[in-house]
Amino acid sequence: MHELSSKIAKLILFRLSIITTIASSALLVLDLKSLPARAQVNSFCQLSAAEAREKENLRLSALQGNQQAQNSYRQLLQKHAQILQECRARNWPQVQAIWLRLYPCDVKPGEIDRILDRIVNRGYNQVYVEAFYDGQVLLPAANNPTIWPSVVRTPGTETTDLLLTAIQKGRERGLKVYAWVFTTNFGYTYALRRDREKAIARNGKGQTSLYVVDNASQVFIDPYNLQAKRDYYQMIQEIVRRRPDGILFDYVRYPRQTGANSVATKVTDLWLYGEAAQQALFQRAENHKGLELIRRFLSKGYITTTDIAEVDKLYPQEGEPLWQGRRIPPLEQKAILPLEQRQPQLQLELWYLAVAHAMQGILDFLNLAIYPAQQIGIPAGVVFFPDGNLNIGKGFDSRLQPWDRFPSFLEWHPMSYANCGNITCIVQQVQRVLSMAKPGTQVIPALAGQWGKSFNGRPPLEVQMQALRQFASRIKGVSHFAYSWQDPEYDSDRKFCRAL
Repeated sequence: MHELSSKIAKLILFRLSIITTIASSALLVLDLKSLPARAQVNSFCQLSAAEAREKENLRLSALQGNQQAQNSYRQLLQKHAQILQECRARNWPQVQAIWLRLYPCDVKPGEIDRILDRIVNRGYNQVYVEAFYDGQVLLPAANNPTIWPSVVRTPGTETTDLLLTAIQKGRERGLKVYAWVFTTNFGYTYALRRDREKAIARNGKGQTSLYVVDNASQVFIDPYNLQAKRDYYQMIQEIVRRRPDGILFDYVRYPRQTGANSVATKVTDLWLYGEAAQQALFQRAENHKGLELIRRFLSKGYITTTDIAEVDKLYPQEGEPLWQGRRIPPLEQKAILPLEQRQPQLQLELWYLAVAHAMQGILDFLNLAIYPAQQIGIPAGVVFFPDGNLNIGKGFDSRLQPWDRFPSFLEWHPMSYANCGNITCIVQQVQRVLSMAKPGTQVIPALAGQWGKSFNGRPPLEVQMQALRQFASRIKGVSHFAYSWQDPEYDSDRKFCRAL
């Protein structure tokens, strides 16, 4: 009897285990069915059109107050963020970024969501939001202690913080959001202030940058001017207070000129005639003779044998004229060369001193600009033209952009925008930067164009990307200029507040 009961008990347990297994399997099937299908992405990590439509429909429903749609939309954002992260981890480049300008019209409810969703759909995992440009700053009007007006000045939007909103909503989607700022180009609004006249850069022809560039919004400052430094530093502090994932400094240079003026060949071409720049240059003299020759060279644009003779008579107790970087071998100091031999050498050395001084102003201003970000551990990068530091004959590119001397701990973002009808010149620009970058420098080329078609004579983005894969061991990131180029009609609607 006991044996029979034991068999019956075992049979019951066996049947229960079968029932439990069947039930578990059914629940597993139901659970799998409740999960959304895995999104399809291509090799550039771009979502399918169907996935993009589903997300947009949920966004619109959520915007109308549909609670279920809001929950589903948030879940889909998380799903796409995970998919994007996994895809970028297994596909080159690991960073694919895009440059974005926000407009006052983007304060419309749901618009930032729409923009960032489209960015994720295209496979981007970083976005560079323009936070200071054309003399405007992307800070709320009610909380903008800087000297520049806010981008958003529409009545009723005084507390709207588009930059902070973009940072927060970007992170919800797995995007890293950088702030992108102009540097020595302070914008036309700065030039309108009478109390900032001395901060504006001037050349030896009495011109400011307003006279030499086509874009009237561009106003370049004297990087040695203390007031300009204070104004800029305060603005950068406000930007980094929003805790972006990084900050990029653009326009780290002097104005870009055209025609014959695109090459600086004489000291009057240089932007050294602001009061602060001049005083800083004079301070580079190491004796009275050096100072006097610098003064004469700057005022006339050259020195003569008469100038040298007069300076010798003024300071007979001194040897050779000296300034920072000028070292005279002891034997040459004792030799007294004819004035005709000294003049060309001294004039050439004064020219190189002036150029170096102009470039050093840019480097010093950059070091000041990146400091607020460094203080709180935010990555910083610098944007530049690969040909902005060229020597051209006896002159220099008018931009005097010394990017080869930018710190190697910064991200380098060379604007590889060369336009020769094919990929060759773009690749050459990237090669030039890589050849001059110190080992370990993070180089992230910026490409210009559109997906799927040529744009302004440049090959499609995918063709440019494929050409750069040969540098995959040294380049982990690439950016695309710009969001507005991807869909010009849509961007125009945003810019002018047309119905979207």
